[in-house]
Parts: sequence; C-alpha cells; structure tokens
Amino acid sequence: MLSQKLCELWDWKGENGIPKDISCRDLLRALDAAGTITLPAKITNSRRCGSRDKIVSMGHDTTPINCPLSDLTPLRVETVAGKEKIAEFKSYIDKYHYLKWDRSIGESMKYSVKSAGGAPLACLMFGSSAWACRPRDEYIGWNSVQRIAALRLTTNNSRFLIYPWIRVDCLASYILALVRRRLPGDWLAKYGHPVYLIETYVECEKFHATCYRADNWICVGRTTGRGRNDQNNEWALPEKYIYLMPLARRWRGHLLAEAEG
Repeated sequence: MLSQKLCELWDWKGENGIPKDISCRDLLRALDAAGTITLPAKITNSRRCGSRDKIVSMGHDTTPINCPLSDLTPLRVETVAGKEKIAEFKSYIDKYHYLKWDRSIGESMKYSVKSAGGAPLACLMFGSSAWACRPRDEYIGWNSVQRIAALRLTTNNSRFLIYPWIRVDCLASYILALVRRRLPGDWLAKYGHPVYLIETYVECEKFHATCYRADNWICVGRTTGRGRNDQNNEWALPEKYIYLMPLARRWRGHLLAEAEG
C-alpha cells in the first residue's frame, strides 16, 4: 500500500513505534484534493466523511443485578480489543447510551467492566479532547499555541454507560476510580506517550454528574451551548457541565512543559 511504503521511506512513526498509516492516508487525500498530486484509482470505496459505523445489534444478558457493591467485587476492568469485542462494545453503546455510538477519531481507549463472576456491568470510552473549551483552557492556564502542542496529552471520557438493568449503589464512582487509575499505564503502553488530564461533559438538563462529583472530579464551568462551527447562533446545543480529573501530581506542569517543547 502506498501509505505504508511512504511511512517506511519517511520513517513516519508514532511514539509507540507504529507507522502512522492513517495520518499518511489523510495527507495523501488532502494533497490529491488540492491538485498537488494525483492518486491512483481506489481499490475499494472508503467511508464517506460523516458516515456512521455499521453497528451489529447483539443480544445481551439483561438479568437485573440489584445488590451491594461488595457482592460484585473485585471488579474486572478489561481493555476492549479484537473485532468481536469491539462489535459487542459498539452494540452496548448504540442500544443503551443516549448519545448512541459515534466513531472515535484519533487515539482512544475502550473498557468493559465486569463483576468478579463475569457479569457485564458497564463500558467506557476515552478519545480526543475538545479542540477548544474556554473554562477548561483557563483552568489549565495554557494559550492557544500551548494547547495545540499539548492537547494530545489529555483525553475525553466521551462515553460512560452503566447498563440499565444494573442497580448498585456507588458502582459508577467506584468504576471511574478504578479506570482512571489504570488509564495512564494503558495509554502509555498503547500510544507511547502519557496522558495527564481527563475531561468530560455532562448535560445539565439530563444529569447531575453525581458519580463524577463522588469521585472528586473538578467542575470548571459550563459550555455555552454553541458548537465551534456555529458562528451565527443558529444551532443550539445542550449546555454541559465541564469536569476535569488530573492524572498526575504535577499535571499542569507536565502539560505546559510539553507545550514549551
């Protein structure tokens, strides 16, 4: 494949040593669209911009679980990898999360959480942080140039789903604590660089962010209800609480040091 050959010639790799094949393909498509180069005809049709992943709807065990948390521990937190596990993960999210499944772009981590006995309890996804968010950026203390340089060292908890048939007090905050403690190591192993901060956005009218507050996440403000492309206030979005969770003692120093190069 052309992109793979170019990565080899240019020694274009991520910090984990894996060739940046997808980034190379994006670059080639952009150059082709600009008329700078002419790519050969496509062998297969790629996904159209903005199209959704095809979700395979699966059956799930929906036996109610209503018990003390201690009856389920120690919980099993597993990274989601492999075609079958990813398909199952997407099915859970698309069926039971109010935002449905939306493909992750860039670096991401997916987790499934099960009881000690193997009963599925929850799943979480972490992906790219918001490009710009004034309350978050003011709390961190970086400017736009610094943000661009260091944003990859942060991540967004874009999905967190406790399955609707699970009724266990304190389970959500307990899971958040477990996952955030292992996330830095998993991220470093997968991508070759650390993450120092998690962000998440909680719709004000739908939720009270109880589990995030119970796990000591920091609320730094609210969104404005506008998307970054809404220059004329034409597309109102739900306002959201903005919560942050540092993952290292000197997290701010690490981010600013990376930004300074």
